[in-house]
Amino acid sequence: MTETRHDSSTGLTTLGRCLIAAGLASSVCGVALDERDLLRIGVLVMVLPLLAALFTSRIRLVVRVERELAATRMTARSTTEAVLSVHSRGRLPRTGLLLTDALPDVLGISPRFFAHPPRRSEPPVELSYPLTPLVRGVHMVGPLTMRVSDPLGLADYERELVGRVPLTVVPRVTPLSGLPDGFGRGEGESGSTGLRRGPGEHDALVRQYEPGDPLRKVHWKSTARRDELMVRLEERPWHGGVTVLLDHRGHAHRGKGADASLEWAIELVASVCRHLITHGRRVTLVTENGVTLSNGRDPEALLDALALLRTSNQPGLICPPASGGELFAVLGAVDPGTVRPLVEGAEGGHGHAVLLDVAAWTGPDETRPKTGVAAASRAFTEAGWSVLTGRPERGPDRVWNDFCRRLPVRLGTGR
Repeated sequence: MTETRHDSSTGLTTLGRCLIAAGLASSVCGVALDERDLLRIGVLVMVLPLLAALFTSRIRLVVRVERELAATRMTARSTTEAVLSVHSRGRLPRTGLLLTDALPDVLGISPRFFAHPPRRSEPPVELSYPLTPLVRGVHMVGPLTMRVSDPLGLADYERELVGRVPLTVVPRVTPLSGLPDGFGRGEGESGSTGLRRGPGEHDALVRQYEPGDPLRKVHWKSTARRDELMVRLEERPWHGGVTVLLDHRGHAHRGKGADASLEWAIELVASVCRHLITHGRRVTLVTENGVTLSNGRDPEALLDALALLRTSNQPGLICPPASGGELFAVLGAVDPGTVRPLVEGAEGGHGHAVLLDVAAWTGPDETRPKTGVAAASRAFTEAGWSVLTGRPERGPDRVWNDFCRRLPVRLGTGR
């Protein structure tokens, strides 16, 4: 991105203002004492900063800077590079240029470069610095400003060269392995819905008999009704999908920055959702207030939605609309009363919950949660849910492996 701004500011430095004050005092003393030499010195001292300011403001300095980010979308805690190409044409002060590219705290310290721009016939000067965002979100890089001062440091000149550009940082995704048998397909022991069948035989799918079809597949009621041989179609499992619920209530989490319990929960959700989508499952990501963040099989859209997520002030949990699939909930600090809507709203009592032990993320200046995970875990277990516990030292892969061990596992099939 290249953008040259004409808004600039020129002013005297502290040294320049001090010299003017000293020169004025010397001039007044020279007049009062009738000392011409002292008056000349005072005038010289006053004029020198003014000449420096005039010189700095009139320098025909033409600078063009191009900023290029190696990636405008990246994963938290990974590293990319920003490259600045500096071109110049015209008269340049001997002191060179001070370039500063402003960065938010989550991207690190704003880099500063002291450079001597090349002449018109010389190749551009290449400057680079790394970017390692620790926290997901959309962060602004820039603006890039240039500062020029006179050789004596009496006046300086500043201009904005390049504006701000967004850098999208999505949550980290931990590779997972294994998949419980039937999870998200509506079949198998872990599925919550089984095969989707109609209420009676007349809803069976049939077609005309073709030579070679086994007689055991003949649907005799349809054959009698239509007076021709009809065979039953193979019933296919209904892909009910998985609804993943993320609790991002501010009061239900502890910790700050990249090490907060909310960031741990988001990383777990991102890893599970991507793993399920990779294995052909349809994933619906919802929040604790019932808002749908992503729906379908596009993992990149899901990660972008998580990158923009902020904490909410929702007091309790709302069970997402019944979609026929399974519910996988990642929850912060909860109690039996808070989880009751999920228990009552889940179909058939088949649900899965990861309860964060947020006390492990509580800092010295934060209040500890009133309840732990034991009471909520007992309420879920009594309702037939599978329950897991999340802690800072247990990554998404360990939690997922525990989940797979509790249910029939299909490893490496990708089904």
